[in-house]
Amino acid sequence: MGALWIAHVTVTDAEAYGKYAELAGPAIAAHGGRFIARGGRYVQLEGNDRARNVVAVFPSLEAAEACYRSDAYQAALDHARGASERDLVIVETTE
Repeated sequence: MGALWIAHVTVTDAEAYGKYAELAGPAIAAHGGRFIARGGRYVQLEGNDRARNVVAVFPSLEAAEACYRSDAYQAALDHARGASERDLVIVETTE
């Protein structure tokens, strides 16, 4: 089964967050992930509104978690810390 990496983000420092995005993309791709939604239009129906929503699909929950824990992604994440407020969850798909 595959997995979805779902992030809801409020960017507080666009320059630093841009560096995160620049480094995170290759780290995600290296673990078989690909973006299917990245900051596009959205409708907030419930819960906390965050202006940036990102969804990536991975071949498995394990691959998505390995990506998050990888040195490459953690190096990218260093730029997002203090530059954003984030919620991130990995959800296994049923297909």
